[in-house]
Amino acid sequence: MRVEIKFGGLGGQGIITAGYITAKAAALHDEKESVFTQDYSAEARGGASTSEVVISDKMINYPQVLHADYLVVMSQSAYNDYLHKLKKGGVLIIEEDLVKLDERAKDFKIYKIPATRFAEEIGNPIVANIVMLGFFVAITGVVSKEAMWKSIEERIPKRFLEMNQKAFLKGYEYGMEIVKKEKK
Repeated sequence: MRVEIKFGGLGGQGIITAGYITAKAAALHDEKESVFTQDYSAEARGGASTSEVVISDKMINYPQVLHADYLVVMSQSAYNDYLHKLKKGGVLIIEEDLVKLDERAKDFKIYKIPATRFAEEIGNPIVANIVMLGFFVAITGVVSKEAMWKSIEERIPKRFLEMNQKAFLKGYEYGMEIVKKEKK
């Protein structure tokens, strides 16, 4: 099993952190092989930002995402720039308040979450990436909830941990509601 995930957004949205936490969760806590790569523009905030994670049960010979199984986007520019990387029938997860879909999205399974709005309700829009991670775990099951939780605990500074845990749970619970509706 090889799973390819691409996260895309803008600098300052925590796209690199989301990829790092996901890869670490898979490797250290779910005991799978994982590779994490990142790319970002020169601007500290507002420029393009992307991270890729490849997860496998076997050794990973090629670390790049060629045809993503999952594309998680938090900006319109990321949607526009990276949709072609998502394989036909793949899962597209979007920040619904920031991304508008077009006719190209018809080839994918789409999940929407108002991650930034939820993050603002929690107290800081900066945790929208962690809301997205909770949602991603609930929708996909690619990484276990427990592994992602531990990885967040290890990555996030203690003074911000409680807010990030709330963000993760908000995204996870929202995702589980959708999963339950789909099973009916």
